[in-house]
Amino acid sequence: MDLRLTSFINAFTSSPPFAISIILVLAVIFVNGWTDAPNAIATCVSTRAMKAKAAVMMAAVFNFLGVLIMTLFTAKIAATIYNMVDFSEVTVSSESNPAMIALCAALFAIVIWATAAWYFGIPTSESHALIAGVSGSAIAMGGLGGINFSEWIKVIYGLGLSTVLGFVSGFAIVKLVEIIFRKVSRAFANSFFNAGQIAGGASMAFMHGAQDGQKFLGVMLLGMSLSQGQVDAPVFTNVPLWIIILVSLVMGVGTSIGGYRIIKAVGMDMVKLQKYQGFSADLAASGCLLLSTLTGIPVSTTHTKTTAIMGAGAARRVSSVNWGVVKEMFSAWILTFPGCGLIAFIVTKLFVAFFT
Repeated sequence: MDLRLTSFINAFTSSPPFAISIILVLAVIFVNGWTDAPNAIATCVSTRAMKAKAAVMMAAVFNFLGVLIMTLFTAKIAATIYNMVDFSEVTVSSESNPAMIALCAALFAIVIWATAAWYFGIPTSESHALIAGVSGSAIAMGGLGGINFSEWIKVIYGLGLSTVLGFVSGFAIVKLVEIIFRKVSRAFANSFFNAGQIAGGASMAFMHGAQDGQKFLGVMLLGMSLSQGQVDAPVFTNVPLWIIILVSLVMGVGTSIGGYRIIKAVGMDMVKLQKYQGFSADLAASGCLLLSTLTGIPVSTTHTKTTAIMGAGAARRVSSVNWGVVKEMFSAWILTFPGCGLIAFIVTKLFVAFFT
């Protein structure tokens, strides 16, 4: 597959379906930075370690660095997303490429779902919306044969990893921190954990970029290959720097706008954290995300961070967690796969009928 910048520009200016798919990919990346990245800084804002505006700008910078640095190191997440669906049965070399149209429909559905979630202040997972949307579109075009289940099963692993490991590690680290700092003066502890919260927020933003940036990078590469009538996976050990920078910049700009409703829902409404609990939640979630990224498992940064916060809150007192808010979040997460997938399926059928 030709990944040169000149070839990209030529395809963008000469192929309307390709141009639309790239615009939609960038729109979804932007929305992800706007609505999903705020989860990374929710704890440092809620504990007042940082003001919201400064935290949002910090997250924008570290989201950019996360995509850039981690993709240069390993692109396993991008490869997993790329290989998750198969449009080979419908790919044709013509001006009216049904596979490209289907990809556009999937991305359009993801934007609808993510924007609706932001409007209602629900921290849904754009990662799972992306997976559900692309999968729904692939099924609309080729039935269940459009899904590569050997890759898709990694999503199930990731769902369990982000939920269970996030909660357990958040709980355990809080308990460990309480033991280590039990004889430390309150003044020193507050100073330490205030700085730790800032470092933890930066770490979470970095790992959000590493995870989610690669997911959308994989979709962009999928669009580029379909536009060229190819379905063979590119070499993910040598992703061009210009693609990485483009994805990084768009996600960073989206984050800079800020998702204050999401920050409030995750960091304030769900559980009231002290600084050491916020630090523990960030440390736990960052570790889970690093492990997942290095092993190529596409987990949800939203799931990982929120379950780590639940674990950190429950470690002190189970009743300190607002389980009503937790229930609403889990309901939204559960609905993402069938909801976004169904929207993508319907939109794909409509787009293909109208444009081919």
